[in-house]
Amino acid sequence: MTIPDYNSPAALKALLDANGFSMQKKFGQNFLVNAQARARIVSALEIERGMRVWEIGPGLGSMTKLLLDAGARVTAFEIDKGFIKLLSDFFKAEIEKGALKIVSGDAVKTWKSAYEDSGLPARFFGNLPYSIAASLIADTIESGARFEKAVVTVQKEVADRMTAKEGGNDRSSFSVLCQWAYDVKGLSDLASGNFWPKPHVASRAVVMTKKNDFPSCENPSLFIKMQRALFSSRRKNIRNNLAAFTKSAERAERALTLAALDPSLRAETLSLAELLRLSDALNSAILS
Repeated sequence: MTIPDYNSPAALKALLDANGFSMQKKFGQNFLVNAQARARIVSALEIERGMRVWEIGPGLGSMTKLLLDAGARVTAFEIDKGFIKLLSDFFKAEIEKGALKIVSGDAVKTWKSAYEDSGLPARFFGNLPYSIAASLIADTIESGARFEKAVVTVQKEVADRMTAKEGGNDRSSFSVLCQWAYDVKGLSDLASGNFWPKPHVASRAVVMTKKNDFPSCENPSLFIKMQRALFSSRRKNIRNNLAAFTKSAERAERALTLAALDPSLRAETLSLAELLRLSDALNSAILS
């Protein structure tokens, strides 16, 4: 089967119609039909020949083709069985020689099995469905999976949270997680006209580069749970949220004193370094 013109919504629609398939709104399917934008994203991945790449949501393979052309060994996670059939036809030769593997199912549920089977790839890429973007990224970080480099296209609102600094309205537990594991920066904004069908929201491509000087803490699991709890009630100060998390006002006060933090502060005002310091102090308070 001939690969379609990935820049033409009409050609993509004709392909789907001819095969009895349609776009599934429940899967958040939107194809990037701007060739320059696709090339910019692949360039940002800095792929070397033979490098392993995970692609989330390949759709009809517009980015998959660029990744394969760059010499990557691609594992593509796709939930749509119709798209899997088309991908298998388009890239039959690449699949047969082991350059492409397609994992069927929801990536949120299947990525850990792929990780256990073949380890972590050097690169992670995806035009992520808006419904799973934050949860999938957070799940990989919380599970200890940090890619050398990732480029994800997400809803602009999600991108704003990923890069939000302390004190900003967009600062959240998700911001802290992303910035704990990666240096995060925006690559390019993508208006709805760059996609087919056109989404109702703006998107942004974001580059996540693994930190060489990964900020450590004594108990990573505690840090993850603690910082999530601190953001759980944004109107409350860190003393109240920490007391609720530890189920002990005394222990919370002791940790805040050890960390030399003002109990009246709110979580969004704390830097990553301060949150890590509080986590270590809380770990000491629990053990004492």
